[in-house]
Order: sequence, then structure tokens, then C-alpha cells
Amino acid sequence: MKILRNILISTFTLASIVGCGRNENTIVVGATAAPHAEILEQVKPLLREKGYELEIEVYADYITPNTALEDGDLDANYFQHITYLNDFNEEHGTHLVSVGNVHYEPFGLYAGSKKTLDSVSSGDKILVPNDATNEARALLLLEQVGLITLKEDAGIKATKYDIISNPNNLEIIEMNAELIAGVKEDAAFAIINGNYAIDAGLKVSDALAVESNDGTAASAYANVLAVSENNLNNEKIIALYEALTSETIKKYIDDTYLGSVVALF
Repeated sequence: MKILRNILISTFTLASIVGCGRNENTIVVGATAAPHAEILEQVKPLLREKGYELEIEVYADYITPNTALEDGDLDANYFQHITYLNDFNEEHGTHLVSVGNVHYEPFGLYAGSKKTLDSVSSGDKILVPNDATNEARALLLLEQVGLITLKEDAGIKATKYDIISNPNNLEIIEMNAELIAGVKEDAAFAIINGNYAIDAGLKVSDALAVESNDGTAASAYANVLAVSENNLNNEKIIALYEALTSETIKKYIDDTYLGSVVALF
């Protein structure tokens, strides 16, 4: 029994050493499919040159990649803007931080059953994301094109209750961001997150209106590489961020997304 016990201990120790070695050279990153996972695919060879292997876990929603990161199942995630990250921490008590900005995705207002903004009529339905930060962003875009007016101090915390003028009595329907592109024809118009618009084959040039990319929008909605706070200075995270913000990746973003994704480095 003693011999067997020693064998088992030795086997476990060897497995642990091998496992640690693999983990030290592997970076597991959670991302939504487009553009984040697509961009990360381009990062793989750059990291391989630095001695790291990149594994990409693709998620369809905005909550799971943050809970997985908090639980230690991921080394980092790349799918969200900084305002969403800050609000998520506040709401869920998580301890996630930004390594730095990577890109910005202009929010677009897309045609549904109606093809021009000139055709707006009383009672038209407009689909908007239902999470707090992106709903505010959608409302600001509706204000930008003159369809509603918000309270002066509403800003990036705006909700439907901050609308002080809605001359067309538009019905603003909140729903999960990932579902909007698939049902946009059920409403007159839809405001779609950049990544889900790309997933649906939409280009920023297809949008009837796009939020201005200077000032508040680009800074408040910069997509970031996120990690748990105790992992911020990890060597492999530093290597990942350097690769993600390299000239190679900037060229890929510029050439591939044609303004639907804007590099912030």
C-alpha cells in the first residue's frame, strides 16, 4: 500500500508540474465572435513568437465571460466597453479591471421594416439593448438624430424615464443586445451593438445613423482587454496586450472592418 501511495503521489506531482507548465504558456481569453474572436485569431501567431499559445473561448452573451473571468476560468476577456465593465463590477461585486483600450465600435441605427428616417410615423417601434450602459448609448443616438430629447444631464446613464420629448410617440422596446439583429424587421428601426451588427453581416455604412466617434462616445465606449485585478501585471497579460495593440493588428482592423471597428492605439 505504501508503494502504491508513493506512486500515486509521484503521478499527481508530475501531472501538477506538467499542468502548471502548460498553463504558464497558455493564455485563455473569452470573447464574443465578431470582431473580438476574429481579431484574437490574428493575435495567435504574434503570441506564438513570444512563446505563448492563445486559446479563445467564444461566448454569445455579455454576462458569462465576466463571471468566468471572475471565477478564474479565463485569463482575460475581450468583448466589452469600459462603461459596461465598470457597471458590471458595481452590480455584481466583481473585481475586474481594464488592461487598456483596444478599439471602438460605432453604434448604428439600422432599418427594420422602414428604410429611411424620413418615414418615421407615430407609434413606430424601435429596438434598443436592455443593459443599462448600451440602452443609454442607444437613447443618445436617438437624440443625436432628433427623434427624442433627453434631460440635459442624462448623459451615459440615460434611461427611458429621462426622455422629455418624444414627438412621434415612439415605442422604445428593450431586449437582449444579442437578439436585436435577428428580429429587426419586427420593428421600424433597431439600434444594434457593433459586434452583433458585424455578426449579422451589417456594415457601418448600412446604418441610417451612426453615433459620432469623437468625444464622449469613443472614450466612454472603448472596448478593453479585461482581467481580474490580481492578474493585471502578469507577464503573459502584458504580452497579450502588446500583441493585441500592435501595428499588425491595427492594419488588420482597418483593412477588415472598414470603419465598423476603429483601433484606439
